[in-house]
Amino acid sequence: MRAARPLGGRVVSRTFLAALVIVLVALYFLAKRFMFGLGAVTNLNDGYPWGLWIAYDVVTGTAIGCGGYSMALLVYVFNKGRYHPLVRPAVMTSMFGYTLAGVAVFFDIGRYWHIYNLFLPWYANPDSVLLEVALCIALYSLVLWIEFAPTFLAHWHASRWRTRLDRAMFVFIALGILLPTMHQSSLGTMMIAAGQKLSPLWQTAWLPLLFLMTAVIMGYAAVVFESTLLANRYGLPGENRILGKLSGGVVWLVAGYLVVRFADVILRGQLGLAFKGDLAANMFWIENALFLLPLVMLAGKSGRGRPRVLFLAAASLLLAGGVYRFDCYLIGFNPGNGWHYFPAVPEIVITLGLISVELMAYLWFVKRLPVYREA
Repeated sequence: MRAARPLGGRVVSRTFLAALVIVLVALYFLAKRFMFGLGAVTNLNDGYPWGLWIAYDVVTGTAIGCGGYSMALLVYVFNKGRYHPLVRPAVMTSMFGYTLAGVAVFFDIGRYWHIYNLFLPWYANPDSVLLEVALCIALYSLVLWIEFAPTFLAHWHASRWRTRLDRAMFVFIALGILLPTMHQSSLGTMMIAAGQKLSPLWQTAWLPLLFLMTAVIMGYAAVVFESTLLANRYGLPGENRILGKLSGGVVWLVAGYLVVRFADVILRGQLGLAFKGDLAANMFWIENALFLLPLVMLAGKSGRGRPRVLFLAAASLLLAGGVYRFDCYLIGFNPGNGWHYFPAVPEIVITLGLISVELMAYLWFVKRLPVYREA
């Protein structure tokens, strides 16, 4: 097997500088948020107590960061060792996604200085789904840093410590499979509690399963998206054969998701709502069209052997999963009493700032640490 190596090159590129500019603007709005409160930079209200930050940074961002979880299922549970070269980059992407999701919670919580109460058992509500989600995300973020630690140790040539960590790594791999299974399904459970406030096009007892399935799909899509993009940009070997085989399995997973999704809506007698022509109906069709498109693109082996097709299909699946989660948490949600919500400009800029931080960290990691294999 080829050894992993840093990609090398300048870290401070034009992409890095553009991301830095966005981060600096976001820091200005964050300063206003922490000095003057949520109302100074957001359009949140009593009807919509959480908006863009939770819908993207936590609900969608963690699903995009499920590449490590998806690859762990494939390699360590289903024993598909040929996909092992994709594990380390997937874990790194997951590490960024989950860490920044945890950081973003500080922005969204009104009394952020009390967040430590989450870890004090005498303040905990054991019946709260939100508590389980928060604890799992926090613990899984730590697990991801431990799983990625061998990369740092290889960079520092600390072979003795790496050997010791490798002996215990099976424990963290097991936790890395258990924890996302719990909290990704629970993100769906949370919206069951919304009751009739969530449109029947999305409100179902199958929400935990649908959220878990979309998390796995988005995880695989993130791996394919990242690998094909980096292979083209940096001249990496481009695991086209491996990615093609991986995409063949994803096709069946997406097909299974769509069967469950439409069977649920039809059996509950709610499919008629999809033909009303309103915003919810239109978003329902857009969401599912984005899931269906990759099935058509990847139906034949010829499509799965072309990097551009793999890239576009992966992008469509990431967008589809994101739209589904936004539909559940924002677009299909109606608290009544005339409440409305659309994110303010500072909310959007702060979210873009978080994405930019992730991009900057990603560029430094891949150029300075042995993450990708040699050509």
